[in-house]
Amino acid sequence: MSIINQQRNPVLLIHGIGDTEIVFRKMRAYLIQQGWSVHALNLVPNNGDLGLDKLANQIVDYVTANFAPEQPIDLVGFSMGGIVSRYYVQRLGGIKRVQRFITISSPHNGTVLAYASQRPGCIQMRPNSLFLQDLNSDIDMLKQLHFTSIWTPYDLMIVPAKSSQMLVGKEMIVRVGLHSWMLTNLNTLAAVSEILAQPIN
Repeated sequence: MSIINQQRNPVLLIHGIGDTEIVFRKMRAYLIQQGWSVHALNLVPNNGDLGLDKLANQIVDYVTANFAPEQPIDLVGFSMGGIVSRYYVQRLGGIKRVQRFITISSPHNGTVLAYASQRPGCIQMRPNSLFLQDLNSDIDMLKQLHFTSIWTPYDLMIVPAKSSQMLVGKEMIVRVGLHSWMLTNLNTLAAVSEILAQPIN
């Protein structure tokens, strides 16, 4: 067991809009019990007032402050946090640090609910936004790491729910009724743990 633990990367959790790292309370406890070192940061502001590209710099700062330069990490992003994490991976050098990358109910292709707000971060999460078009223009980058999208077809925050699908990596469908339940559902927790335990090729 100790050999397995030595091969495990620290896990960094990135929350969604309007959330704090508290939303990962159950997932964090679950993963710690499974033997992972788990970290989370609070994105500030968390309401969309700041562009997702700007928020991604907070991941850079956190990683620099908390992990040794040669330490690989695994990244889990929920909802908006998955898109912020993608910007970190694809645009800010995270591709060199992250080995396993999981998004949970993230609007990779936008959500129509983002039209309800004029905040910069929300505008970036609209379907066909210039921001998402740019990120999606080179999603093949994500083939360099172990990428998985976990989503539910019943999501009422990511509309349409299939916006959480990606053309690269793997996908796992967890059939839960509410967006927020994706972080507490036992099937999701088991899926995250299983993915994080998979060997890196």
